[in-house]
Amino acid sequence: MPNTPRASRRSRTARTAPPLGSLTQAAHRETAACGSCGSERVTQLSMSLTDGTPVRFVSCHVCEERTWTSSSGEMSVVDVLERTRKQ
Repeated sequence: MPNTPRASRRSRTARTAPPLGSLTQAAHRETAACGSCGSERVTQLSMSLTDGTPVRFVSCHVCEERTWTSSSGEMSVVDVLERTRKQ
């Protein structure tokens, strides 16, 4: 194989990620509370379901309540599972 120089790679544009928050570092926590027990010890994730629906998942570390909320309001587990099925 001949020794030829490689073409330079294009640099990728860095995307600004949203803050992730933290349970252990108070300065990085987002203010949120469990809708069931009111505890602020929750984990929040923003995600898109398989069908493209953007949702916020919240899981409580105290009462173990889990909720999914879309722009149209809170979603049932059945609705979330239906939207995550591959068609």
